[in-house]
Amino acid sequence: MSAPAVRTGVWFIGARGSVATTATAGCAALAAGLHPAAGMVTETEPFAGSGLPPVGSLVFGGHDTLDCPLPKRAEVLAAGGVLPHGLPSAVSSELAAADAEIRPGGPLPGDTRTDDELVTAFAADLTDFTRRNGLARTVVVNVASTEPAPEPGAPRLPASSLYAAAALRAGCPYVNFTPSTGLRTPALQAAVAASALPHAGRDGKTGQTLLRSVLAPMFVQRALPVRAWSGTNLLGGGDGAALADPAAAAAKNAGKERVLADTLGAAPEGEVHIDDVPALGDWKTAWDHIAFDGFLGARMVLQTTWQGCDSALAAPLVLDLARLLARAHEVGLTGPRPELGFYFKDPDGGPAALSAQYLALLSFAERLRGEK
Repeated sequence: MSAPAVRTGVWFIGARGSVATTATAGCAALAAGLHPAAGMVTETEPFAGSGLPPVGSLVFGGHDTLDCPLPKRAEVLAAGGVLPHGLPSAVSSELAAADAEIRPGGPLPGDTRTDDELVTAFAADLTDFTRRNGLARTVVVNVASTEPAPEPGAPRLPASSLYAAAALRAGCPYVNFTPSTGLRTPALQAAVAASALPHAGRDGKTGQTLLRSVLAPMFVQRALPVRAWSGTNLLGGGDGAALADPAAAAAKNAGKERVLADTLGAAPEGEVHIDDVPALGDWKTAWDHIAFDGFLGARMVLQTTWQGCDSALAAPLVLDLARLLARAHEVGLTGPRPELGFYFKDPDGGPAALSAQYLALLSFAERLRGEK
């Protein structure tokens, strides 16, 4: 008689949002063989034999303050061209099962619970999810909308940090795919150190910043001084609405600027502007204008245009990270995992150039392959 299959939990913060819905529906589609695993680095040859949990072994749940059921949310995404036509129907049972595992998030307006009471409640949800489903472990992944950076001396932890604290308390590896604070608050540093849990973040690199992390090393390696680098993002959907808040946009832009500063040695002139265009839905357009000097001071310009869907770009990366952190936890790795900086704008250490980050990731895969 064969042993029961080992299953791994993926707990999304923002479980009914576009990224989480796309990842949940996409994972079901991959497990059923309906679509190839485009965009999933962990499904490429270098990761074969690394002991990552199979896509079909992932079980989804999460927290959210929204009440739109996942099957309905998937239908909306399919109508907008984010998910393939017919996919919500094909994986409706998997979406319904994941939706049944979503618990109310917070704090909601009028919620009088203290930070510790909220963390205790969120941690209990995680522990219950893991126990009821017979999971080997659960990885918590924050894909909620960007929150403004907390004010100095704020009396309460930001919501992202409450969820992160709950992950620590429940013994769950943690990924922060957003620019929000998460684990990066002094109030949690002692708990992070004591938890001995692997974690990774911050702010997933999906579009404009991915391109910046490829182009910036080119200018450095070819000794071409960059005089200015400006950009504009047009986007709609939940992210567009959230980033219409200047404080949230500032938190988002900090990671974009760090990629250039780390690679070029200093931040060039120029800013990134983010405009909410609701008509675009989950699609975005990003422009960059790069002014640089050539031989004998010749003034030159490179302009780029990136058009894509952030949810479809982010979903495979989220699945990658959940699998990688689950395996890291299984083999006893702890603390921040700089090898996963490949996925982030503002990573926990590691090299800044994408090519170097990729090599670090491949080395990590080799390390996992050698662990028992």
